[in-house]
Amino acid sequence: MTTPPTTRHQQLRRIAGQLIMVRFPGTELDAATAAFLKANAIRAVCLFRGNMRDSAQLGRLTAELREVMGADSLIAIDQEGGAVVRSTWVPAPPAAMGLGAADDSDLAYRTGAAVARAVKSLGFNWNFAPVLDLNNNPHNPVIAERSFGAEPRRAAELGMAWMAGSHAEGVACCVKHFPGHGDTHVDSHRDLPTVDKPLAELEQFEFAPFRMAAPTAPAMMTAHIVYPSLDADNPATMSRRILHELLREEWQYRGIIITDGMDMHAIAGRYGVGKAAVRALEAGADMVMALGTTETQEETLDAIADALADGTLRLDDMNERLGRLAALAQAYPCRPRAYTDDLGDRVLMAEGWRRALSAKGAPQRPARDAKLRLVVRQDVVSDGVSEAGVPAEVLADSLRRLYDVELVTYADAEAFDWSALPQDGRYTVLASTSRLRYGEHARATWRPDLHLALWNPYQALDFAAPALITYGFVAPALDAVNAWLAGQLEAKGRVPVPGFD
Repeated sequence: MTTPPTTRHQQLRRIAGQLIMVRFPGTELDAATAAFLKANAIRAVCLFRGNMRDSAQLGRLTAELREVMGADSLIAIDQEGGAVVRSTWVPAPPAAMGLGAADDSDLAYRTGAAVARAVKSLGFNWNFAPVLDLNNNPHNPVIAERSFGAEPRRAAELGMAWMAGSHAEGVACCVKHFPGHGDTHVDSHRDLPTVDKPLAELEQFEFAPFRMAAPTAPAMMTAHIVYPSLDADNPATMSRRILHELLREEWQYRGIIITDGMDMHAIAGRYGVGKAAVRALEAGADMVMALGTTETQEETLDAIADALADGTLRLDDMNERLGRLAALAQAYPCRPRAYTDDLGDRVLMAEGWRRALSAKGAPQRPARDAKLRLVVRQDVVSDGVSEAGVPAEVLADSLRRLYDVELVTYADAEAFDWSALPQDGRYTVLASTSRLRYGEHARATWRPDLHLALWNPYQALDFAAPALITYGFVAPALDAVNAWLAGQLEAKGRVPVPGFD
């Protein structure tokens, strides 16, 4: 029995498959997914929290992926630090802005190296970090503490130190979100933002960290944002003016250009995933992050194959991009190694969280025998980018190591009546455990004695109360808060964005 010949369309789909990165549901590589990857020559996947249970399971999954996808596999993860981590049981890295608050390039290098050691052991060779966006908009709904700060040179230096640490441990970085997501009011997961600034201002601020990193960054991720001073008609992901003319020709960038997720509403809801993928490749992207579902991935493969067939995408150009992708996989091979540094890396991460701790408004410690009232939201939710925040009871139990704590929770900040709290002399602590800024009602009427800003530092600006800022909510961040409350630690971090002096 002979095998039927491969059709031209199938051959082109196999080229298309090497130009996309996919995701899939579940913690096991089922037969259908394995067959889909193999049939389409896909060699790049991104894994998320829903793909992970523990180290043993994840190690098996990445090993199975390597077997199916081959020696040039690219297995990626978002392990930035702070709230944006997918493997939540390994040592918890401080958020970028926490490292900005500590302002120590060596600490940033050591943190990037430790992150890489952990994810390398789990089978990853590509980390979509660090974030080089300058968070110069206090109301940015999606970046905030993910940024190293607002000053271009220092943010770039810290990000590049973090990246150098990762590379020293054999995990490729991908800086994001080129050419800058920091000054937006809109989350591109939900709609299409615009950054309408003069080109000179963009070059001085938003572009500067990416330009500084361009000689050493092996990959850059595009932003689904319109920059009218460069291209009024297309978001950066689909703009030849931005990806090819600016990044490739003007900056002479030689690394990988990968899109952000094409399932995000800024793209999928406006352009359709297949057409958008072709436009991104036309614009100069090397790889399309075709997340979404199997159906949208099939649509993407067919659209790229059709564009190759009709000449919209030139095969020579695509082969050049495949060469860059192969070079990345070969420079950072997907070869996991044993993780023997867990304890030492936990000590390192704890150092980072302690040195990040920042104060606003000269907070005073409650007396050791004080009774505390902790006010915190009921639910902990993921915003689709970050992992869920710390549960109210977990936070209360942490503070109970030092104090008698009464826990008060609310469902809706705009409906919560602060004046209804008993006037019984308890020291009242508000803990913020989401990234969402507070609304008018809360800002006008809430009067905590101390505000623990455990996620988005800009929440500390919503109240006149003194605040302690951690840039994250994991156990070592809560330990740092307790160390400060016990008088064992001073909050020496400096918030690296304007408005906190």
